[in-house]
Amino acid sequence: MEDTDIIVVGGGSAGSAMTGRLAEAGFAVTLVEAGKTDRHMRSRVPALTSAIVQNPAYDWCHQVEPDPSLGGRADIWPAGKMLGGGSALNGMMFIRGHRWDYDEWARQGAAGWDYESVLPYFRRMEDNERGADQWRGTGGPIAVSEGRARYPITDQWIAAAQAAGIPRSADLNGEHAEGVDYVQVSQRGGTRCSAARGYLHERRGGKAPTIMLDAQLLRILIQAGRAVGIIYWQDGVEKTLRARHGVVLSAGAMNTPRLLMLSGIGPADHLRAHGIELVCDRPGVGGNLQDHVGTHVVNEVDARTLNSDARGLRGAWQLLRYALSRRGALTTAIGHAQAFVKSRPELPAPNLQISFAAFAFDFDEQGRLMLRKTPSVSTLVGLMRPSHRGRISLRSADPFAPPKIEHRQLGSEDDIDQIVEGIGIARGILHETPIATHIRGELRPGAALTDPDQLRDYVRMASIPLYHPVGTARMGMRDDALAVVDADLAVIGVEGLWVADASVMPSLPAGNTNATAIMIGDKGADHLLRRLRRH
Repeated sequence: MEDTDIIVVGGGSAGSAMTGRLAEAGFAVTLVEAGKTDRHMRSRVPALTSAIVQNPAYDWCHQVEPDPSLGGRADIWPAGKMLGGGSALNGMMFIRGHRWDYDEWARQGAAGWDYESVLPYFRRMEDNERGADQWRGTGGPIAVSEGRARYPITDQWIAAAQAAGIPRSADLNGEHAEGVDYVQVSQRGGTRCSAARGYLHERRGGKAPTIMLDAQLLRILIQAGRAVGIIYWQDGVEKTLRARHGVVLSAGAMNTPRLLMLSGIGPADHLRAHGIELVCDRPGVGGNLQDHVGTHVVNEVDARTLNSDARGLRGAWQLLRYALSRRGALTTAIGHAQAFVKSRPELPAPNLQISFAAFAFDFDEQGRLMLRKTPSVSTLVGLMRPSHRGRISLRSADPFAPPKIEHRQLGSEDDIDQIVEGIGIARGILHETPIATHIRGELRPGAALTDPDQLRDYVRMASIPLYHPVGTARMGMRDDALAVVDADLAVIGVEGLWVADASVMPSLPAGNTNATAIMIGDKGADHLLRRLRRH
């Protein structure tokens, strides 16, 4: 294939944004994506997400090593294997995180990524249904909408949270990222708005990027310390593509470190052990892995929920309603309302996300999720700043081998204690009027579990990853031995190579991480453009 100006590897949340902005600026960009397009019903219709999650045709289905903190359970972490990446199969909750999170990034060496510096890009990227102000934006590629699967019991939960002492926030993505509010969703008109849809399919102006699908990177081509192209696999053939200005790696927090190491960039001893020629010794590649962790409180109710609407005549009506108005159960996100709270008043920012959904799941005999048959609600208690740092490494030098993922979801007793505190907050909300009158019983953990030791055991048994992996090619100062990229997202020690995805986050922001990943691609494009225009 002919040369191009810039190659972007990975058309996920950040990669789509990066590609769209560089193309908009007039550069010839070639986007290389290992998966398929996201232009199909199972991605666009929100409630059909379950048909593509853990489906190897659309999901990398990363197998994690047994986790001793979860009793040796070995989870499978999803990652989008298609254009849009995580934004094409996630739960669509649009959350930016707290001001403190980004100021903390700057304190950790990510200069220019403090809250005031990232805010303009959050505003630029979104088309917010609530309108624009000094915190929110309109006219951007990512539609941010109000949920269209509305149930009165969600309104009652918000009122109960206020009765429990949690202040009402006018906008958790706005001035005050603490308190309780409805969940905003990455949807336009009741259909999913992935990063690929916003930045690629519905792009405006500039030079159209070249998009290659089913093209898997084998390694980055590096000559004399500079990235000059890629070696990739497509149609059963190994191919080469060269780039005049360089390569942007946007393969996600699990594949980006794997691909860097396969290209000779990473911990020297680890690469030599696999017979990979060392290009640049960066011991931080693959380290610093973080993920949110949480557990559910599940209750039966006597009110209408999505469980009620999923079967029989009501289910048929919901199909018709979606076809006619793009509203109702088929537009549901993974959460309907949420609260960001501190379980300890001395903390600088909320340590818990309490997310409410007007539905609940059970597991079938094969361990697969299925909607409960009776009206139910679930409250997810998510720990925002877990203590553990895991690692991603190579299993072998085989470029088709999946990464080795080692992580403890529960890194300390204090992590467990904070989740137990969150269960207490979640239960406290459900005991308040007006929602308390609709509660018919607690299914999980179960009303009988009140002893702190019992609840700690429950957390160890029932906690789940929230599928927000970050940090494995973290941003920092150029003299930081464990930093992988600098504040311009340039790989330290290799010219013409950048990383733009969730792997560069020094630490987890509060809440779901997809909006932050898209922002990194959008803002990262400006960093790249400034550097390219200087040369």
